[in-house]
Amino acid sequence: MSPQPTAVDVLVVGGGQAGLAAGYYLRRAKLDFAILDASTAPGGSWQHYWDSLRLFSPAAYSSLPGRPMPAQAGQTYPDADHVARYLAEYEKRYDLPVHRPVTVRAIEDTADGRLLARTDAGTWRAGALVMATGTWSRPFIPALPGREHFEGRQVHTHGYRTAADFTGQRVVVVGGGNSGAQIAADLTGHAAAVRWTTLRPPRFLPDEIDGRALFEIATRRVNGDGPRISDLGDIVATDPVRTARDAGLLTAHPMFERMEPDTVVWAGGERWPCDAVIWCTGFRPALGPLAALGLRGGAGRIPTDGTRALADERIRLLGYGDWTGPASATLIGVGRTARQAVAEIQQRLA
Repeated sequence: MSPQPTAVDVLVVGGGQAGLAAGYYLRRAKLDFAILDASTAPGGSWQHYWDSLRLFSPAAYSSLPGRPMPAQAGQTYPDADHVARYLAEYEKRYDLPVHRPVTVRAIEDTADGRLLARTDAGTWRAGALVMATGTWSRPFIPALPGREHFEGRQVHTHGYRTAADFTGQRVVVVGGGNSGAQIAADLTGHAAAVRWTTLRPPRFLPDEIDGRALFEIATRRVNGDGPRISDLGDIVATDPVRTARDAGLLTAHPMFERMEPDTVVWAGGERWPCDAVIWCTGFRPALGPLAALGLRGGAGRIPTDGTRALADERIRLLGYGDWTGPASATLIGVGRTARQAVAEIQQRLA
């Protein structure tokens, strides 16, 4: 006989920053809950980022609810390891019931109106579900003619660790967002040559704007005031990015058209031999376990009202970007949407 599912009021899938913020408010609401995390260690995706990555904001402006992030000695903007340690301490401080490593395979409906989560470590039943899996496990690389025939190294942001791995190589960096600019800047001085390619001309935010200012802008937008962040630019001018840009080492080129075994080729026929291509082309939401519930809309995205899935009021999506709450994919921003999501869950369960 199969073991009975473990029953809780609320199940949180994902133990990174969004899952922990939800756990904080679920603890305060005195609800019975569990957090299932596929990682083997605490820290969310921060434990996997590249060595030179720094936050956009000082520690004091990069905190989850209830516990300010301590400053990192010698650093105005903390590195990824510092953030991972902070998340591990946060989890322990609030005694959050995180179970790991547990991979959720599927979320199913049940006859009694509850949700059943099938995992590689048993089954769970809950009256409400918070999906907080993020995007890190679903790197996206666009289809491009000849990509499968390229004989050099291809790495996504997901697998990039240090510029030293590319010392002396000719490297193409693809992507006009923050990761593309930061990695292209990181490679200068290590790689023999770097060519940064983007679909559109990159737009740098004003140099004085950091993560704190971005959060304030997002907050004003919630209140119906002020510009959208996208109106101002796409790339935060961190110190390394600014230094490389001002030195003329961060010039963007148009996106190439196809790839050959050792070369990228532009539409006009220009060719650039290279040893490696780094794809800073983003991620997709890791929402595969919800597939059986049929929540996706016509555009492939799950329609939401705030964090609530429109097709199933038992389910909240937390931390996937502005479509699940302004600035909800950031450390400082996820707390606001987590608080609202838990308040709605508490009201529904009551």
